[in-house]
Amino acid sequence: MENKDYSHIPGWGIDIDPKNDPTYPIKHRTDAEQKGYSWERPPQQPVDIEVLRSIERPNVSAVFGTSVPPSGLSGQIRRYAFRSSESEYGHWLPLILADRIGAVEGVIDDLKKGHIPNIFAERGWKAQWQHNRKGLVQKILIGAVITTAVVALLSRKNDSQED
Repeated sequence: MENKDYSHIPGWGIDIDPKNDPTYPIKHRTDAEQKGYSWERPPQQPVDIEVLRSIERPNVSAVFGTSVPPSGLSGQIRRYAFRSSESEYGHWLPLILADRIGAVEGVIDDLKKGHIPNIFAERGWKAQWQHNRKGLVQKILIGAVITTAVVALLSRKNDSQED
């Protein structure tokens, strides 16, 4: 393992002094972590589907959990998100949006297959009705108001375009 100079990185090596180690004296310091890997790296999991990875990571991790490649609008948003660093909102906010869109895409996919999803059970509304009735009613009312406002806004735009 070659020693490189990382002193140009602010804060690099801040924990190298054992007297400044926040885990001292609880951790039995052996300096074994300074020697690098003490185990054999596992073989690379075959990459036979699209795997989105951080721009900070030079390669795909040995094992990854992507069972389904990104697809649809949520997949496009995820691809866009992975162009940004993990330290930026431009990475995390699109991923949150992609999750929400993915949930809607899942419902649409279920309907296409002829399966009517039980949204009440899947969203845990039965438990909320039993334990947080006021919160559930509030969520439903807010959702209805927002949906009504969006539908009214869209229908008004369509009416004005027809004139």
